Amino acid sequence: MPLNMSLPVRLILASASPRRLELLGRLGVDFEVIPAEVTEFEDPTADPKHMVSHNAALKAEWVSARHPDALVLGADTTVFIDGTVLNKPANLAESKRMIRKLSGRTHTVYTGIAMRRKSDSLTLNEGISSEVTFKALTDTQIDDYILKVNTLDKAGAYSIQDHTDMIIAGYKGSFTNIMGLPVDETKQILTRCGLCI
Repeated sequence: MPLNMSLPVRLILASASPRRLELLGRLGVDFEVIPAEVTEFEDPTADPKHMVSHNAALKAEWVSARHPDALVLGADTTVFIDGTVLNKPANLAESKRMIRKLSGRTHTVYTGIAMRRKSDSLTLNEGISSEVTFKALTDTQIDDYILKVNTLDKAGAYSIQDHTDMIIAGYKGSFTNIMGLPVDETKQILTRCGLCI
């Protein structure tokens, strides 16, 4: 649904992620950050595309209900391999297991983006995917990586932008999608919603 251009455009990012804040900031638009107080759906056996779409919408809906005149952006990202969703690890042992599972193989990163504005019923949902190939890693290399990177707040227990050469052999698709918010696609979505970028 197109944006009602008679309304002022107030953009809110419904996320506490420092990476999403940084990535959205690259577009040069003014926005506020209001993290959604929701419980995300995280089932290792879930369809990853449906899961990130659901969670992105959940965040956007929560903030939009409380700020109905604002344009709200919700997003969620996960890692998928062998029919299993890899969300944020619970501890360092799980981080190591996840990275070992990804070692020497290619996996898919899915991000769901949801735009909401209650006042004019704006609703938009998009999904983006990228592929990442890991180097074959020894346990010592995995331990070294975990010492250098905070793996506990990242889906799949890795950060593609931190110490990339230690773990990444290559990728296809959007690099910023793998970080947590695909910048080019987000720019297109915001433009469709009426923002001048």
